[in-house]
Amino acid sequence: MNETRINKYIALCGICSRREADDLIAQGRILINGSKAELGSKVSDGDEVTLDGKPVKPEEKKVVAYYKPVGVTCTQADVHANITLTEAFKYPTRLTYAGRLDEESEGLLIMTNDGELIHVMMCGSNNHEKEYLVKVDKDIDPMIFDRMRKGIFLFDLDVETKPCKVEPVDSRTFKITLTQGLNRQIRRMCFECGLDVVSLKRIRVCNILLGDLKPSEYREITGNELDELYNMVFKNPYSEE
Repeated sequence: MNETRINKYIALCGICSRREADDLIAQGRILINGSKAELGSKVSDGDEVTLDGKPVKPEEKKVVAYYKPVGVTCTQADVHANITLTEAFKYPTRLTYAGRLDEESEGLLIMTNDGELIHVMMCGSNNHEKEYLVKVDKDIDPMIFDRMRKGIFLFDLDVETKPCKVEPVDSRTFKITLTQGLNRQIRRMCFECGLDVVSLKRIRVCNILLGDLKPSEYREITGNELDELYNMVFKNPYSEE
């Protein structure tokens, strides 16, 4: 008989991450066979799990690469947004972003209903690589690249960026690979170097490439590509801990 910890089971249902599931359990909103679940409770085959009285079951996992256009806000609902991601991204299954892009930026978003994957990929301490193509408003002094590679102190956030990879493309364009996700990090880094960002496109997350996708297009991630992604972001994806 297979047993799964209740917080992992809730994440497998695509509702939220394990940590968020712990909060739902603590609030008494999760029942197992009609009884309130406890932290550490386990679910067996045939058990009925409900959230707020509604049965929940694990969904077939979907992971999609989506080209977010400029102007789309990464949020489920925002009265101030011109267009939200929920409005822009049309897919048969409800998916959520695993890592944001600001409204003025474009490029690759990983969309999924796997709460575990969302949680791990949005945790900045996990050092997952994200690569961007950046164009700025003036020619770049090569010394600026050295500053970026070593880390730049962002005064408005009172933090120094982690060392990163930077590759010049032409006099005003470069590729940068980050392993952290501070708010508007690249724009802030450029500002500290006297540069304004003209365009910013995310072209890779871990092993997933934007490739030939055009704005608003998406493709499903499957097979070896999906296996490699999971191997990169989870030390042991089947762990109960």
